[in-house]
Amino acid sequence: MKLGFIGAGNMARAIINGLIAEQKISGEDVYIHSAHKSSYESYAKEKGLNPCESNSDVVKNAEIVFLAVKPIVSKDVLEEVSTEFERKNPVLVSMVTGVSIAELVDALHFPAAKIIRIMPNVNVEIGEGMTALKATALKAGKKVTETEFSEVTDLFDSIGKTTEMEEKDFSTFVALAGSSPAYVYLFIDAMSRSGVKYGLSKRQATEIAAQAVLGSALKVLEASKSPMDLVDDVCSPGGTTVAGLLAMEEYGFTTSVIKGLDATVAKDKK
Repeated sequence: MKLGFIGAGNMARAIINGLIAEQKISGEDVYIHSAHKSSYESYAKEKGLNPCESNSDVVKNAEIVFLAVKPIVSKDVLEEVSTEFERKNPVLVSMVTGVSIAELVDALHFPAAKIIRIMPNVNVEIGEGMTALKATALKAGKKVTETEFSEVTDLFDSIGKTTEMEEKDFSTFVALAGSSPAYVYLFIDAMSRSGVKYGLSKRQATEIAAQAVLGSALKVLEASKSPMDLVDDVCSPGGTTVAGLLAMEEYGFTTSVIKGLDATVAKDKK
């Protein structure tokens, strides 16, 4: 399977690195181009990828083309490659935030385009990603076929978990999975700074906090109980944990998290 990447930013690299690490692809299977050679040539050389002279060259060589550019330039990029897409009609996998499948089709000037919209997160790089997918007319057997959708889904299942959802819910997914790693990193850092406050080294405190978050996340995924039930399990009557929880809530912990996700959703919908 030949994969093409238009754009070589952090998310594109996270996907490529994850797929190579999981031995799902080899570097020679990947064709890549970006606006500036400095942003992809050295990376392509490091990973053994095929650097291309243009976006159209990526489309010519790939069976699945990933669009990994900023929303502001996505229309111009698609217009640039529209002729090659119409000639070859590979599957287009877009990870462009806030740009719908209908808008992608319009930009390509190709109504028969086979498009899958995805929203991954950076944890695909370590095989622990979460990716949402939506395809054009999948159920009708037109445009993207079941086989093509399965091939793309299989790629992301190899570097994490996937879920199929409607486009109207993508902004919510962005908040819950796309942006949330930054929020979790912030939470871990806040915990580790508290450890430093009480005499631990930053490295040791961060390791402790990160492992606690990792174990807790795995517990949520494996347990039949709700997260709040698990909270209650840890809280002994009159104990240290409930004292800490009440202090966090006094300063607006749950409200601040929800407000942060509200702001993320609102920004994505603009």
